[in-house]
Amino acid sequence: MTVPSELAAGAVLPARTLPPQTRTDIVRYQGASGDFNPVHHDDDFARSGGMPGAFSVGMLQAGLLATYCTDLFGATAVRRFAVRFAEQVWPGDVLTCAGVVREVRDEAGARVAELDLAISRADGGVAVSGTATVRLED
Repeated sequence: MTVPSELAAGAVLPARTLPPQTRTDIVRYQGASGDFNPVHHDDDFARSGGMPGAFSVGMLQAGLLATYCTDLFGATAVRRFAVRFAEQVWPGDVLTCAGVVREVRDEAGARVAELDLAISRADGGVAVSGTATVRLED
C-alpha cells in the first residue's frame, strides 16, 4: 500500500484493519521485545492488579502503527515518529490504523508531510495516537 506523492493537507490516508489481536500475538511480541511482564499473558495475575484480564503490550500497537506508516511511505521516508499510549488493547480486539495529513511543506529542498496517526479499537477507542514526519517522493 502506498500513497501518491501529491498529497495535500487534509488528505485522509487509506485505513488498514488488522485481524483480531490474539494472545499468541501478544506473547510473541513479549518474546521478541524481552518484556515478560505477566500482566500481558496471565489472566490471574492481571486480575490480581484490578484488570479484567491480560492485555496487550502497548509497544505492539506502536509497532503496528509504525509499520502502517512505513508501508505507506517507505521506511527510508520516515524522518520522525512519536506515539502516545491511550487505551489498553485486549485479546480479540480488532484494530484499525488510520491517518490524516496535517501539513505539507518544503524543507531543505524536499517535500515533507506531517501526519496525525492512530490505531483504534473496533469500539472506537484510540489505543495509540501518533505523529510522523515523512519525506514525499518527487
